Amino acid sequence: MRVNNNTTSNPKPVESTIGLEPTSVLDLCRSPTPEKAVAALVATAPNTQQECLDQLEDHVLHNLDWDSIMKDLGFHEDSNPPLFKTTLPNVPDFSPSFDPHSEFPDIQTMSYNYANATATLDHLLHDTSNNSAATGFDFIEELIRAADCFDTNHLHVAHVILERLNQRLRSPAGAKPLQRAAFYFKEALQGLLSGSNRTPRFSSLVEIVHCVRTFKAFSGISPIPMFSIFTTNQALLEAFHGSSFMHVLDFDIGLGIQYASLMKEIAEKADSLKHGSPLLRITAVVPEEYAVESKLIRENLSQFAHELRIRVQVEFVPLCNFETLSFKAVKFVDGEKTAVLLSPAIFRRLGSAGSTAAFLADVRRVSPSVVVFVDGEGWTEAAAAASFRRGVVSSLEFYSMMLESLDASMVAGGEWVRRIEMLLLRPKILAAVEGAGRRVPPWREAFYGAGMRPVQLSQFADFQAECLLAKVQIRGFHVAKRQAELVLFWHERAMVATSAWRC
Repeated sequence: MRVNNNTTSNPKPVESTIGLEPTSVLDLCRSPTPEKAVAALVATAPNTQQECLDQLEDHVLHNLDWDSIMKDLGFHEDSNPPLFKTTLPNVPDFSPSFDPHSEFPDIQTMSYNYANATATLDHLLHDTSNNSAATGFDFIEELIRAADCFDTNHLHVAHVILERLNQRLRSPAGAKPLQRAAFYFKEALQGLLSGSNRTPRFSSLVEIVHCVRTFKAFSGISPIPMFSIFTTNQALLEAFHGSSFMHVLDFDIGLGIQYASLMKEIAEKADSLKHGSPLLRITAVVPEEYAVESKLIRENLSQFAHELRIRVQVEFVPLCNFETLSFKAVKFVDGEKTAVLLSPAIFRRLGSAGSTAAFLADVRRVSPSVVVFVDGEGWTEAAAAASFRRGVVSSLEFYSMMLESLDASMVAGGEWVRRIEMLLLRPKILAAVEGAGRRVPPWREAFYGAGMRPVQLSQFADFQAECLLAKVQIRGFHVAKRQAELVLFWHERAMVATSAWRC
């Protein structure tokens, strides 16, 4: 739905702005173009380089403004309220009872050659133990065999395998990354069999606060969350290019924490350009049971916008309404620059090539300034799988590598890793397993088929990525370009891939 905006002047034609000069962190480094910023950083003395890196951290990393978020929620960090006062549904016992040496009789019901299926897990198997046979890592073969039963419809065999795996994978506590990932995938497969594989929803504000704090910890120990946020923000800022009337249509808003950083960037840009108070409209397409989160997101972002002296309007469209009305369920206003944010979640929901093509055709008709796709779930590989089993194997590899990177990020102690796994990663694993059997076309082909074309992210986005890695200093992470995507890798596995598209 499109309405007239009588308070704004006639808009100028939308220009191709991706790759032009941003005015965010670059202003702090006092350089007129992204290319010159990078060159200047290389040429500067070490103390100047460190100063620029410190400014990046202050301007980008701290733009999440955790203190303001927690204050607006009514919880103060210095009060140290106990975490996990409430119990999330289906949280397993984390008692240290995992025994990798326990016996697990082989099931001879089916025979299968797992050589190809497990080839990509060799790195993790090798890193976990020098003698995987001695320590019983054949549970991976059994987990893959259980997944194969879903393809062959031998669900009773899958049930037997998973029941016996319960004796092997009793708890992720104290286990290696591959074992912990296998535990969560075993749980997800069991939930799929029983029909109880729905992603847990928050039932109270306290539970959401736990999740916010966990996300804050995740952002502090790993570059993965911040890479997703700043690459998305940079693509939006370059597409909006100084506009004072912006509309973001978000299909995976989460808790909306990421918008604090974008709002700060918009406020600083408006101040530097001497614009009036800019207006940012956010429309989030959310599940029907999103009432608690919706109220929190709207109130928190509205309060934060007031402090920044910008205007923000947050609207929510129930997913069932969107599925019926498509973009007619969304309010558009003449003169605004629109951006669409996509993630694997919406494509899992669509579930078929025909639905995906129709959806992307509707996206194109909206004529957004940019479409940003962020894959933080290894979906590029998993979605291309030809079977449920291959989809599970791909996702198992991805989340095993994710857990391995988390272990490498922690200097001491693993309590926050446990919380990150339970509150942030476990729901994604449940969704990945649930969607593993849906055959959807490779997303790049779908984008091209809808008439979209990729746009290179600016060199300034590369500069930000390198500065982020310089700050976290965790060996194993590196950034590279893959076609038009900017990708954060853990060793050779892509953890986050961000791409911008123009219709």
